[in-house]
Amino acid sequence: MDDWLQLHDLVYDKTRDIFSSLLDGTFLESSSNDIAFFVFTLVTCLVTFGGIMLSMFMILWIERKFYARVNDRRGATTALRSLWVGENGVTAGEWWNMLPYGIGKPIGAVNKWLNKVAGNKGHEQEMVNRVGNRSWYGVTIFPGFFQNIADGMKFLTKEHMVPSRADKVIFELAPFLVISSTIMILGMIPLSSGIYGANPELSVLFAFAIFGIAPLGVFFAGWSSNNKYTLLGGIRSAAQLTAYEIPLLLSILGVCVMAGSFNFLEIVHFQHSSGAWLFFLMPLGGVLFLVSMIAEVERIPFDMPEAEAELVEGWWTEYGGMRFGLLFAAEYMRVYAASILFAHFFMGGWHAPFAGTIGAIPYIGDAYLAIPGIIWTLLKAWFIFTVVFVWARTALPRIRTDQILEFGWRMLLPLAVLQVVLSMVYRLYFFDASALDFENGGWAWDLTILEFTIPWGLPILTTAFWLAVFVVLMKDENIEENEERMYHIRTMTPAGTHTAGQE
Repeated sequence: MDDWLQLHDLVYDKTRDIFSSLLDGTFLESSSNDIAFFVFTLVTCLVTFGGIMLSMFMILWIERKFYARVNDRRGATTALRSLWVGENGVTAGEWWNMLPYGIGKPIGAVNKWLNKVAGNKGHEQEMVNRVGNRSWYGVTIFPGFFQNIADGMKFLTKEHMVPSRADKVIFELAPFLVISSTIMILGMIPLSSGIYGANPELSVLFAFAIFGIAPLGVFFAGWSSNNKYTLLGGIRSAAQLTAYEIPLLLSILGVCVMAGSFNFLEIVHFQHSSGAWLFFLMPLGGVLFLVSMIAEVERIPFDMPEAEAELVEGWWTEYGGMRFGLLFAAEYMRVYAASILFAHFFMGGWHAPFAGTIGAIPYIGDAYLAIPGIIWTLLKAWFIFTVVFVWARTALPRIRTDQILEFGWRMLLPLAVLQVVLSMVYRLYFFDASALDFENGGWAWDLTILEFTIPWGLPILTTAFWLAVFVVLMKDENIEENEERMYHIRTMTPAGTHTAGQE
């Protein structure tokens, strides 16, 4: 089942035709195909990156809205009322008197009238406004994600200052290591079967090799700032990223073993042709991937490197202006990349859910299958961002650095090794390659017991088993009788009093 929106092939054909005609009869005629391929790859990478960046505004809006709803608030909106009420009741004064030629007087009169009618002064519901004086009785003109544009413009006008005793070269270089590596991985992630940039055979390896550059920039930023808070944040970050990058890579290795490929497109197509998303075949791997990714992007509850309560802003405390803005944006880029990667690795990527079943319904099926693959990719990524990253930030407390490292090394690493072994067993002994159907989807994971075949038997059995394990572990709340459990936020021993061999 191919996506009708084949932008990749369209750009390739047009680019090749254009350069063949332009360079015909010149000394570059023999190299026209190479030049066309370079330009075509550049254009498709920029298109893919642009699509991800433009759709990233959605996750910023989702986080504000969903986080506000969970906390029983309305969330941020940009309303006309904020133009005359100001921020939290604080305005710029009678700014209209500074306008030339007397044009400010009618503007001031309108402003005063609006403030009297729909402002806070004398209003019986003065305290109803709880979020920046953008209340429900204002006239909303834009959703809250337009505030991100205003924030970006504000960062552009801020002055950039380098600490006097900082290592200036490393201080300036560190943000670009973080930002450039993040941008490069976004250019390699496909959005659909017809919208992708570079597509090497080992695209997964290339992408995560690039992904591993950012921790170096984080540590350099913390060290070069010559600030004890940033240094502590950089050391914490380096230790945390090292502890969680190994389980992350092992969980991805399990995906590649199951799919038999290190290529993004082939991994997604494998899930469609085999008849099951990999999340139902390796739910443990999916959970390991998500937990490791939350730690890699330093989101709550794994945000000790940026613990503002004790480290100001962690390793990026000394950065200001647009450099702070780009580092902040890079964090969300990496979160968004993690959401899209989970959709590709474990949720079938751009293929529609139940495409074979719903697609067979008359009339409805044709319309369902006609939805472009990029829509399914974005919907799945937004869903993962909402129910995992934002919900975890809302529901979970920040945990200590020693607990973070212990959890990564002693819990996630052995489970990641187990998942790789299970992936090899599934691929070697339970996978039916003859049932693959790249066009309509197959039934490659049927389970045969005593000559009786259960359709989708292996995904159902695997999901049920790990769901039962999850329920059992979630009910393990008796800390007093289970002192050996390594991961909890409660301790009876004061910090700094631990000694070797202490009971």
